[in-house]
Amino acid sequence: MSAEVHTEADTRVAGAAEPTPLTPAERAEAERLSGAYTAHNPVGSGAYATVEDTPLVLGGHEFTSRFILGSGRYDLNLIKATIENAGTQIVTMALRRAQTNENSVLDYIPQGITLLPNTSGARTAEEAVRIARLAREVCQTDFVKVEIKREEKYLLPDNAETIKATEILANEGFVVMPYMFPDPLAAHDLEEAGAAAVMPLGAMIGSNKGVRMRDFIEVIIANAHVPVIVDAGIGRPSQACEAMEIGADAVMAYTAVASAGNIPLMARAFRDAIDAGRAAYLSGLGAVVEGHAVPSSPTTGYLR
Repeated sequence: MSAEVHTEADTRVAGAAEPTPLTPAERAEAERLSGAYTAHNPVGSGAYATVEDTPLVLGGHEFTSRFILGSGRYDLNLIKATIENAGTQIVTMALRRAQTNENSVLDYIPQGITLLPNTSGARTAEEAVRIARLAREVCQTDFVKVEIKREEKYLLPDNAETIKATEILANEGFVVMPYMFPDPLAAHDLEEAGAAAVMPLGAMIGSNKGVRMRDFIEVIIANAHVPVIVDAGIGRPSQACEAMEIGADAVMAYTAVASAGNIPLMARAFRDAIDAGRAAYLSGLGAVVEGHAVPSSPTTGYLR
């Protein structure tokens, strides 16, 4: 039996009209347009975009990760896997979790991670300073996140007391990273007091509402000469990405990761979202247009 030979004509649908052949001019135009598209979209050519970025610098220390991770409520056995999936280089903790006993969180944090003890529980500048000094001894680090909250319902930071504590601790050689209500004037005062970074809240602690204070944070970012780290209220990776897109230098998240069904996987999702937001910011986002549409395809050079 001879082998059957199929031609292009055999594969056409029965009854289909014959395609009209292109004229030489049309074919030349089609090839021109195809070549122009390929030149700007080199798929498969290996021409992948890279992010030209500078490190995050805090108190003279350089970090490549822009994800700061809290450690308050994790099962101790999950901390190592969570940190590794997050790709973080800075982990925060309350002093009470860093107790020097057999249940110390310090025993579960991988080597090479920078510890950022916080002054959680402080109601005044004096209390925050005392906690910071104790944390320096226990954690053997000059880094401290100043948190001063006078009330327990909304857990809003007291900016005035935070400025006082920041100045005292900065003069003692601490790398001070104050948690603050996003007031641009207070951010300036914290910078003048010696803060190594400012950490404005995106929304109330634990609310998972995202960057509700976006307008004020954008003003802080536009005027700051130190890194701006969005802290508190970030409940989804997409919200962390948004914070990075508007120009934040880093994001701190904790509740959203700690309350996830798969904690290490959520940590990885946050890492990827923060990286994506940073890349988007560096690439230059398109302007928002109001009141009319903008064509996404050329409006000239149509085939004739």
